[in-house]
Amino acid sequence: MFNYLVKSRPGQFLLIGIFFIILGFILMPFVEMASRLSFYAAIFFLGFFAAKNAIVDTVQSKSPNVDLLMILAALGAVTIQYESEGAILLLIFAGAEALEDYASAKSTNAISELMSHIPSIAQVIKDNGTVVEIPTEDLKVGDIVVVSKGDLIPIDGLTDRQTMVNEAALTGESVPVRKEKGHEVFAGTVNEGNAFYLKVNKSSDETIFSNIIRMVEEAQNRPSKVSKFIDRIETKYVISVLVGVPIFVFILYTFTDFSFQEAFYRGMVMLTVASPCALVASATPATLSAISNGARNGVLFKGGAAMEALSTMDVLYSDKTGTLTHGDFEVVEYAADEDVLREVVYMEQQSSHPIAKAVVDTFKDLNLDQVNRSEPVEEVAGSGMKKGAIQIGKPSAFDHYEDVHEYRKKAVDGNTNIFVGKDNKIVGYFSLADRVRKESADAVAGFQNDGIRVALLTGDNETVAKKVAKEVGATEYAASCLPEDKIKYIHESQQAGKVVGMIGDGINDAPALANADIGIAMGSGSSVAMESSDVVIVKNNLAKLFYSFKLSHRLNRIIALNVTFSVGVILALVIWNLFGLLNLPLAVLFHEGSTILVILNGLRLLRQGEEETELATHPAYEVKV
Repeated sequence: MFNYLVKSRPGQFLLIGIFFIILGFILMPFVEMASRLSFYAAIFFLGFFAAKNAIVDTVQSKSPNVDLLMILAALGAVTIQYESEGAILLLIFAGAEALEDYASAKSTNAISELMSHIPSIAQVIKDNGTVVEIPTEDLKVGDIVVVSKGDLIPIDGLTDRQTMVNEAALTGESVPVRKEKGHEVFAGTVNEGNAFYLKVNKSSDETIFSNIIRMVEEAQNRPSKVSKFIDRIETKYVISVLVGVPIFVFILYTFTDFSFQEAFYRGMVMLTVASPCALVASATPATLSAISNGARNGVLFKGGAAMEALSTMDVLYSDKTGTLTHGDFEVVEYAADEDVLREVVYMEQQSSHPIAKAVVDTFKDLNLDQVNRSEPVEEVAGSGMKKGAIQIGKPSAFDHYEDVHEYRKKAVDGNTNIFVGKDNKIVGYFSLADRVRKESADAVAGFQNDGIRVALLTGDNETVAKKVAKEVGATEYAASCLPEDKIKYIHESQQAGKVVGMIGDGINDAPALANADIGIAMGSGSSVAMESSDVVIVKNNLAKLFYSFKLSHRLNRIIALNVTFSVGVILALVIWNLFGLLNLPLAVLFHEGSTILVILNGLRLLRQGEEETELATHPAYEVKV
């Protein structure tokens, strides 16, 4: 905190003001004029930025703010020769402002921490074979970058060989991930394998890390609903105080035995205690702290409103592939002779579909030299792929094919099955499964124990949908959903008065994410899905979302507590002042002390860390204020 004060100009002025206040009290018994001059100097340094803000904001917005009340109260104290009280008032006010700025800076450290994961320099191989260092932001798509063992990867790209990459900074998973030749690696992760060449496939402003940083910055500039409400009433409240205090002074002077100086002094106390400093600070520091906490734990909120809204969710709809499941199909059973198998693997190499990738990965060591490559491979819309007389696709495409090997009976219920046909006969089949994430089942149980209805919406068939819903514990599911079907379910729940959350990761999920009250995208999904959402889970882990759900509840409770406390302090101080029980220093101490307390209370949200994430998935887990 001290280092922050020394390095910032408002902090430096605060320290100088403290020095002059101490000097003023030291000189008070000896040289009254020198003491007063010290207090005047303190008032100048302590009130400089408050006065600047009051004048600039009042002129620009054409409406007064809280700073103006504090400056007027200090000037009023000086007018009736209460310089020490005016200086102390501004000292505590400036101290509270410095603490709030420190809180905001601390809550934005997530951006600095993320930025530190991106190397500023990259080693690029030129066409003539020489290696030169260039700034990371100057890298272009197609550049070849050397990544040595142990180095941070500077930009997203494709590796030219097998390697091991630690993606903990991006996903939170400490176990290194094996990357095969041609696989994508990401900026900010660490190469723990041998050195490799990376072919840049994204510019520096399009990487996953740059998108994360951008979203965190945008989130911190989007206020919550409570913050917006407080901002709206601040001006009206300040105007009411500015009008009410002169009336209060007039009443005291006219209808009581108070002298003008006493009535004016009491008015300055009222100006101080009626200021809504603590109320204004009730929401923003807490919201920024919660957003930064979420960012550190792999959940990005696009603003305080999204963080607040998550706690009000009644229904959570979820896509299946890549959300509740790993999204990585694996071949669990198959039957086909070797010639057919070679043809299938060759054909699937021409497709980017997850099922095709699973088949290719399973048989990657198969020799394809004998495959006839002169025949074109064609996509059959809604069915599969075709090459000459051979066709691959879903079982329904082979209803009229002869099944001499009885492959239809071997197809596994609940798995994704594909058949291979040739000359109107089924000559092979593959049964693939997409594994359910363990943390998905834990998170679903946690949500349901908290009264959130969780339902699965998937484009897969009834058997697969039922199987996955049962494994994760979802009480409801809908199969064979098109994008418009998912929107229909969302609208039906909204029309029933429910707050609806939707999780997805694909382009086809983007419309549903945009229509939901709270759109939640998986970070490994499409950029369209991420842009359409309010929340992005960097790692495909529902436990992270449940953690943030608990965090949002805690945020709302802290804001409610801060607002109640702030209003209560203002009312109590106003009443005490009416009965003449407050002097100006005591009023300042109580009022600005309450501001400091609500800021510190909001900063508690920064402390809830990664170690609690796993606990948050337990049904009995509850975050307490």
